[in-house]
Amino acid sequence: MTIYSLSRSFKTSVERTPRVLEVAESFGLGLSDKEFTLYDELELDIRASDVVYITGQSGSGKSMLLKDLAAEMRKDGLKVVDLNEVELKDKPVIELVGKNVTEATEILSRAGISDAWIFLRKPSELSDGQRYRLKLALVMEADADVWIADEFGAVLDRVTAKSVAYNMAKVARRQGKTFMVATTHDDMTEELAPSVFIEKLFNDRIEVLCERYEEEDPPQMLMAAE
Repeated sequence: MTIYSLSRSFKTSVERTPRVLEVAESFGLGLSDKEFTLYDELELDIRASDVVYITGQSGSGKSMLLKDLAAEMRKDGLKVVDLNEVELKDKPVIELVGKNVTEATEILSRAGISDAWIFLRKPSELSDGQRYRLKLALVMEADADVWIADEFGAVLDRVTAKSVAYNMAKVARRQGKTFMVATTHDDMTEELAPSVFIEKLFNDRIEVLCERYEEEDPPQMLMAAE
């Protein structure tokens, strides 16, 4: 068990240009410097095999929370792979994952890629959604302790996003990985079955719910669909 204590605040100041002053005067806005607190001494118990689901409205600070958590885990010596930093080599998809064809197709299927024709294409020939799912496959294969994905599933339709979320969470638990996602979508609770659910509200308001499953798998869901 590891307890991570996080604090984050920032100051804002407004450059006083003629237009800024005009707008401020028109709408009665103050221009004094302000300090905003996103979270103050927030303590989170994050363990191996945990699925951490961070949700909240755009601009609430959930991406910053995910980033700060990842940074603290790296300080603890954990290997963290960030979906947004995964690079794609321009080779046929089937060549990019797995030790052989069988293993590659299994990994790709978990990421929502099951069309044999896609296996033969290069990332440059794929759609944004297909490239995103390929990155998810590479994350699952990465030699890392922690997987993180900001704006998880944003480029996918909701059915595919939920199916992939279920498979990613299942694989993470079986492999003892910590899987952390941040997204504005709050409709994947059943699929992710998160050990730690965090709703980041505006300012320093935050709600945390921990519920760890004793069984290996959460309630059964449909497997990934293309």
